[in-house]
Amino acid sequence: MIQVRNIDHIVLRVKDRQAMQHFYERVLNCPVEKTNEEIGLIQHRAGTSLIDLVPVEGELGRMGGAAPGEEGHNVDHVCLRLDPFDGEAIQQYLRELGVDPGEIVQRYGAEGTGPSIYINDPEGNTVELKGPPEAP
Repeated sequence: MIQVRNIDHIVLRVKDRQAMQHFYERVLNCPVEKTNEEIGLIQHRAGTSLIDLVPVEGELGRMGGAAPGEEGHNVDHVCLRLDPFDGEAIQQYLRELGVDPGEIVQRYGAEGTGPSIYINDPEGNTVELKGPPEAP
């Protein structure tokens, strides 16, 4: 059984990085917490969660297809923080329900780096299932 604790982060694909970064940082008071220019990722702290901006021209953004508009989407994925998190048991549970889980991979989230699994919902939306951060 899966138990969702909260939304860990959401990833938005953006056309105008500067305008979006200004909006989240200055208008909504969500400061930049972490960036990874190599893959094109800007992470803004939003309380206990993160709002990630991925420019469509960057490595991650290109993976999402067309830019936001009529033919493209701007939400890359939604991440749900699970508690408890037993990766192998979650994978088995998902397989029993006919859902193909991805590998357990260490990824950064609102609480730090920890295990996560990517799945797709019936409409093709990506959902990341995230565990607790690893001890430093």
